Amino acid sequence: MSRNLQHPLTRRGFCLCCVGTSAAFIGGGPSPRSAYAEARGLVTVIKDSAASSPIVTHKLRGNLSVLEGSGGNVAALTGSDGKVLVDAGIGVSKPQMSKALAQLGAEPVAHLINTHWHFDHADGNAWLNAAGAKITAHVNTRKYLSEVRRVEDWDYNFLPLPEGGVPSEVFGDALDIKLNGISLSLKHYGPAHTDGDISVTFAELDIVHVGDIFWNGSYPFIDYSTGGSIDGTIAACETSIAAATDKTVIIPGHGPPVSNRVELGDYRDMLVAVREKVATLKRQGRTRDETVAAKPTASFDARWGNFVIDAGFFTRLVYEGV
Repeated sequence: MSRNLQHPLTRRGFCLCCVGTSAAFIGGGPSPRSAYAEARGLVTVIKDSAASSPIVTHKLRGNLSVLEGSGGNVAALTGSDGKVLVDAGIGVSKPQMSKALAQLGAEPVAHLINTHWHFDHADGNAWLNAAGAKITAHVNTRKYLSEVRRVEDWDYNFLPLPEGGVPSEVFGDALDIKLNGISLSLKHYGPAHTDGDISVTFAELDIVHVGDIFWNGSYPFIDYSTGGSIDGTIAACETSIAAATDKTVIIPGHGPPVSNRVELGDYRDMLVAVREKVATLKRQGRTRDETVAAKPTASFDARWGNFVIDAGFFTRLVYEGV
């Protein structure tokens, strides 16, 4: 997340947001916390940048596609029951998202599932509900979208969504529905990236959207303010790895939107190794800053450290949770 905010944001430069193909900001600049506090705040900058960010459509299997470019990766299932979306992206992307969705077919958007509450996955809820979408999510996701939430690590206060943007259908552990000829299985991970994270499995297509428990190719954010946990994130990865086969397509919350069990396994292994290294340093009495200075992620930085959650910021997040 080290960056100079005077530079225009590329799509890949978005924090917790639009992940595309252009280069990430990886040079010098303010610390993550200072960066968030600059100007109007990075969340606002991200939303402004999303207003012009293009949407890229990736056709997967059958009638399922994934849309990349408005916040987290958005899955879209088409058919006679109306379009079913997993995650909503950022609201200011409505023109680009509307165009991309129209290119998938004439059906209206009838159903929307939120994998969790973060703005880059749920900010588009209101306009999609106004377009006809019924919104489904975990009960904790509805709670967080219904009230003011402060995320200290982002130095930002999130206001409640308008009434139409708040999920009207919620569940606890699991929910099974069938739409457009496909069986959808929604399952709660427990505390992971947040405490409202769910997976959405498209059974007949052997595709699963795992939300932000998986950041493909980068260190993740863990939101302790709403029940997130490094241990829970690892456990969630284990759950999805165990449920997948070599043929399963895995849609991550961020990063290249078409992944698989091997890549998720590599990501899990990285999380486990960094957790153990940071925990060892903390048990030795190292302060957070001393732990960061010891560079416990060094062997992973070349692969995982070139996005907005840089090595130091990720180390601090892990330190908080071990």
